[in-house]
Amino acid sequence: MNRNDRATLPLLLEVTAAAKLLGISRSAAYRAANSGELPSRRLGGRVYLVTASVLDLVEGVRS
Repeated sequence: MNRNDRATLPLLLEVTAAAKLLGISRSAAYRAANSGELPSRRLGGRVYLVTASVLDLVEGVRS
C-alpha cells in the first residue's frame, strides 16, 4: 500500500473493521484501544481506531 492508497481511506476505522484487518477479535481490538496500544478516538459514544496506526501495525512499521 502506498501513500496515495492511504489518502483514500477514512482517518478513523470502526473497531470491527480494524479488528478484521488485523486478524484479531473485536474484543481484542477494544482491549488494545483501551490500553492505549492502538490510538483511538471516541465520537458520539463510539470508539474508532486511527487508520494510520492500524496500517502501520499491519505493515510492521514501528513508531
